[in-house]
Amino acid sequence: MNFEAVKAIYLFEMARTRRTILQSVVSPVISTSLYFIVFGAAVGSRIQAIDGVSYGAFITPGLIMLTLLTQCVGNGSFGIYFPKFTGTIYEILSSPVSMAEIVLGYVGAAATKGMMIGLIILATASFFVDLSIQHPLAMIGFFALTAVTFSLFGFIIGIWAKDFEQLNLIPMLVIPPLVFLGGSFYSVTMLPPIWQAASHLNPVFYLISGFRWSFFGISDVNPAISAAIILVFLAICMGLLTWIFKTGYRLRN
Repeated sequence: MNFEAVKAIYLFEMARTRRTILQSVVSPVISTSLYFIVFGAAVGSRIQAIDGVSYGAFITPGLIMLTLLTQCVGNGSFGIYFPKFTGTIYEILSSPVSMAEIVLGYVGAAATKGMMIGLIILATASFFVDLSIQHPLAMIGFFALTAVTFSLFGFIIGIWAKDFEQLNLIPMLVIPPLVFLGGSFYSVTMLPPIWQAASHLNPVFYLISGFRWSFFGISDVNPAISAAIILVFLAICMGLLTWIFKTGYRLRN
């Protein structure tokens, strides 16, 4: 393992966060604060507690997951797309750096940035609602696995994208609706049976449910199923990346 190469890629990607501090950190905090003001205070005051949890606290895991998924996919995709766009990707591919080292550097940086923003959102939420984490180890596990998995997914999107429109297609138009429809602001048990069944087809639903369980001990599905869904998606992403680097799909042409 060439740790110097991994370190160089990782630090270069992390430096981009410092150069875009307003976009990377301040913007998500402001957006989350507005969610708590509108949904937690204005709307939440008119909604009864869900399974014994106040509405403001109930939506916190969903808001963290929304930010985490968006940030990880966005950072993971842009990190590899920009070298493709500028042509510097060929320098990386021709250097004595393996696929695992390239992925570790880019995906590690994207996951780190996503988790940093997620923790900031968690700290911001504590100013608006009373939070308790019943299963801290499970919370860390769901948090880290989700960050790594969706950073890998973003990395794949960055390789697949031919232009900036395709690059922003999934992070902007697909991920947010899946999170909103995955039980971020409600429990699926509140829905009619047909929509409950439809929610179970949404993979993000399982992530939010498992993450919420780690906070409050309540979930719409078994937490073990949520963890299994993440691991399956992680395995699929790793398999796709192996195929991409083996065939050079949209990297060498």
